[in-house]
Formats: sequence, C-alpha cells, structure tokens
Amino acid sequence: MKLFILRISKYTKEVTVLIAFLKGFGAGSGLIIAIGAQNAFVLSQGIKKNHYIVIPLICAVCDALLITLGVTGMGLFLASSRTLSLVAGMGGAVFLFLYGLRSFKSALAGGSLPSEEKTGTSLKTAVLTTLAVTLLNPHVYLDTVVLLGSLSSQLHPPGHLYFGAGAVMASFSWFFALGVGGRLLAPVFTREASWRILNSLVGITMWVIAGSVLKALFLI
Repeated sequence: MKLFILRISKYTKEVTVLIAFLKGFGAGSGLIIAIGAQNAFVLSQGIKKNHYIVIPLICAVCDALLITLGVTGMGLFLASSRTLSLVAGMGGAVFLFLYGLRSFKSALAGGSLPSEEKTGTSLKTAVLTTLAVTLLNPHVYLDTVVLLGSLSSQLHPPGHLYFGAGAVMASFSWFFALGVGGRLLAPVFTREASWRILNSLVGITMWVIAGSVLKALFLI
C-alpha cells in the first residue's frame, strides 16, 4: 500500500511538472511567434544562410536570461504578495487578451513577410544588429520579465521554474526553426494565408492562457 501511494505521488508530481512546462512552452510560444522585426530579421538571415546559427542563438540566450530574471526574481516577488500576485495576474490576463485580439485583427488584415535577398554581413555586424533588434525592443522586457514572470507566479514553487524552462525551450525551438529552417520556411511565410493562420493560432493561444490565468486567480 505504501509503495502504491509513493508511486501515485511520483506520478502526480511528474504530471504537475509536465503541465507547468507545457504552460510555459505555450505562453512563450504565443509571445514569441508573432510578426515582428526580430522574427523577420532572423528569418531573412536564415534564408541567406548568413550566420544562421549565431543569430538565433543570440536571440534565444537573451530570451533565456530575461525569462530567468522574470521567473526567479519578479515572479517570486509577485508570488510573495497575494495583492501583487492578483494585480499582476489580472494585468497579465488583460494583456494576453488584448495581445490575442491584436493577433486576430492581424489575421483579418492579412499581410506577408518580404522575402527579398540582402547582401551578407560580417559576424560583428550581425551580432550587433541582433542585439539591437532584441534588446532595444521594449516589448521584449514586457513579454519575458514582466508578463512571463507574473504568469509563473501563479504556480506554486517549484512549478514556476518548470514554467520558465518551458518558455525558454519555446524560445530556442522557434528561433532555431526560423534560422536553420529559414530557406524552407520562406516560401510558406511569404503567403498571406500562412500569416493569417499563424496569427489566428497565436490569438487562440493567448486567449486560452488568459482564461487559465483568470481561473487560477479565482480558485486560489
């Protein structure tokens, strides 16, 4: 009987870890997979095979550091206060809803990603440009440190760490998919229909996560 209880406890813990990881992966994916300067830059460099390993790596590492800062710093700080956690959770849910709404509007508007080739750049120029595109964008801090940090605070420790790991995995997966698979993805994402489908999926993801955040807030 004792062995059975231990096995059930272990299974429950593994499921909890997996759920937290998938939540982080979903939230990270929803925030990262969107039409923007950074994704356009990474994809365009992948199309040309211009430092297509270094550039995605820089983007992913920057995301990982910022997500870690949010999950271990701000996330835990918010979790220590019921009031702050509530405010952050509500704010995060509203932001997710609006973000999803914007994605649906983009899906209706259409659009496509330019696929024209550009001349290659030196490694130094590529690194500096990548850092500028990544770190000079204020949304990256809102998405990683503030939003993902506040979302992770809704999970009981160490769930927030698995949530962060999922978000980091989403970042690495997406950027390397753009960079390494750029030549394969380019013909697809120059089509308006592809962006409509992608933005619709992003919108659905954001609204589902917003609903789960609100549910968690009112159940605590």
